[in-house]
Order: sequence, then structure tokens, then C-alpha cells
Amino acid sequence: MRKKNDSPEDLRVLSLFSGCGGMDLGFEGDFICHRRSVASHEDWIAEELDACWVRLRRTRFRTVFANDILKEAQVAWTQYMARFGRGGDVYHTDSIVDLVKRHYAGEDVFPGGIDVVTGGFPCQDFSVAGKRKGFASDKDHTGKRRMEDEASEETRGKLYYWMKQVIDITKPKVFIAENVKGLVNLGDVKSVIQRDFSHADGDGYLVLDPRVLHAGDYGVPESRERVIFIGIRKSALRAEALEALEADIVPDAYNPYPVPTHACTASGDGLLPPVVCRDVFEGLPEPDEADDLSQKYYSRAKYMGTHCQGQKEIALDRIGPTIRSEHHGNIEYRRLSREHGGAMEEELNAGLPERRLTPRECALIQTFPPDYPFVSYKGNGARFKLSASGAYKVIGNAVPPVLAYHIANRLQELWPLYFGEEV
Repeated sequence: MRKKNDSPEDLRVLSLFSGCGGMDLGFEGDFICHRRSVASHEDWIAEELDACWVRLRRTRFRTVFANDILKEAQVAWTQYMARFGRGGDVYHTDSIVDLVKRHYAGEDVFPGGIDVVTGGFPCQDFSVAGKRKGFASDKDHTGKRRMEDEASEETRGKLYYWMKQVIDITKPKVFIAENVKGLVNLGDVKSVIQRDFSHADGDGYLVLDPRVLHAGDYGVPESRERVIFIGIRKSALRAEALEALEADIVPDAYNPYPVPTHACTASGDGLLPPVVCRDVFEGLPEPDEADDLSQKYYSRAKYMGTHCQGQKEIALDRIGPTIRSEHHGNIEYRRLSREHGGAMEEELNAGLPERRLTPRECALIQTFPPDYPFVSYKGNGARFKLSASGAYKVIGNAVPPVLAYHIANRLQELWPLYFGEEV
């Protein structure tokens, strides 16, 4: 069902494993980001807000269905996306396994006319920060531990297979799947997933060689690497486009992966310096002076020593660390004390205390807009609707919106070349 702000020219997106909406927001556009993140694409800027911040243009993409099992993710997503007319009727908190089963049982689950399917299938089983059990995950599709001898296609490590089934059902022109870099180094997992995706709708998709994208190369102030799979429906492609995409070396004019704009890990002429933490933190008040709940409340986990994860201080003039979802309160420090090896002399001399990163600072490192309401109260009471702990979790699971915006704009640019449809 189209929303009041949609038009017939919109491209309809079905979002799986949506989390708090990093990919969805990036695909839709119309959000605030730091000017330095998009300085090489002045045409992407819809509005100059001040010397540092701009609002990006809307794309043609519109999210018509979103899904995740995390209630905290739904809270964050609906609080922000409501401004686009997308709320609880769009976001579904059922497991993808259950949704697919309900479809095959005859229920009308998924909307029709889908152009793009996106999905960041769960990464804990492929991440170098986790146990790396891959397909042999000890968690089921809802995240609960399963019996070791229980053979199943419904494990957390095989949820990409259920994303493939949604592609079978909805038959989009394009799908984009995202996961951690660690997946490419875990046996033959990458080739198995690529092969299985290509068999969607009976060998109906051309799945390009997946590419690892470093978020810092696209104006994101974060050391975050993700592997991206892009699949394109063969029967929808123009003959010239299919020939180009099936070539051993895909011509640049047809390559759907975005070109780096910042010299973080990328090299070449014309690249901009990386966006760093200081850029996105500029003007941000300390927690005790903040009205923004996402800046006011933060982890008070005690310093555990350098042998533990998350006990380091960020460097303001460098990109930030990978924001982790599973950190048990040990999110990196915004500032350490001298006793614990803190190096921010100017701030320490000003009497600023040791503290960890706030959810807002983590979100800014991920390029979520500064008005994205992560921490929130229930009604007017003091009970949290989304706590700082829940906010950290969903932020750490997310795709950086600016990285997703790069992917969306490249796909939008190629749409007429691929499918013969005017933008």
C-alpha cells in the first residue's frame, strides 16, 4: 500500500533484518549528515543547515515493508521513520522464518510490486568478534540456544537462506545482502551463499562477486567493513546490461558498487581526507549538560584494564572504532582519566571526567542523523521505552546510513541503464 507521500515513480523496497533502519534510512535519503561526508557529491545536498550539517536529497526508494525480531529496533525505527509516514503497519517483529512459513500457508504476508529487497542477515556467527560458528550456529532463528544435535535450516547462521526464499516470493529486480567482513574468510561460506542466492527463483539472478566495503572510504567516521552481495534479476535486465554484467570484468559504467570518495583505506586521485570523530562531535555537549536523552544517558561500566575489550579511548582526529552490538556495557571510552592512560590533555585539564561513548556519539560515528531518537521515555514517565543499553545494541547492529546512501544512489543512477526505466 502506498503512503500519502509516495508516487508511482517510487521504487518499492522490502527490508529484512532491518534493525533500527540504517539501510532503510540510507536508501530513502532526506536525512541530516555531516557536510564532509558528502563533500564530493554536492548534487546530493538538498539543504544547507549550517557550516557543518546538510540535509540530503530524497531518493526514489521507499520502504514498504520492514522486519526484525528485536523490539528495541522497532521502537527506534518507528520513532524516526514516522516522519515519512512509515510506522507500525510497515514494521513487523516476527521472525523471517515464521513470515515465510505463514506465506506458504496461504497468508498474505509480503506486499506486491517489490523492486528491491535488502537485508543484513545476522552476523554474529560470522564475525571475528564472535564464536565464528557460521552455518553451525548454536542459536535458532529467534536467537535462542538450540540443542547441539538438532539439525535445522532455521539456525541463525542460515537465515540468509530464508532471505533467499523471500526473494523467491517477491521477485525483486535487485537484492542487496550485507554481512561482516569475517564471512569471506570462513571456509567456503561466501561461495555457498553467492551460489544459493543465484538460484533464487530458479537460477533467476545474476549475483555479482561480493565486495568488502570499508565505511571510512565513503565518508563514515568509523572503522567498519562489510561484505555486500548484489543480485540482479536476469529477466528484467536489458540485453546490453546483462552482457556487461556477465563479463569476466564488469565495465565501470555498469558496476553497481559505489566508488570510494574518501582516502581511508582507498587510494587514488581526488579522494577526500577521512571524516573523523572530531568532525561529527563538534558542538555536542557533555552528558551532564545535554537535553538529548541519547547523549545524557550512557554506560557506566567500570574500567577493566587494557586486557579487556572496549577499554581504549577513541582518538578525536581519527575515524572511530567499529561500534559493537554485543559489548556488555564495555563500549569504548570517549575519554580516559590520566590514571588509566588518557591522552586528551586539554579536556582533562578542563576537569572533564572519564566516561564511555554515549549512544548519540556511537550513532554519529555510524552517521545516523543527530535528530534520530534512540534513547526515549515511555510517555511522560521516567521508565525507558528504549534505554541506553538497547540503543547501543541496535546502533551496533546497523548499516551506516551514509554508506547505504552511497549504494542507493549508485543503484538509482544505473536503474535506467539496467532496466530501461527513466529516473
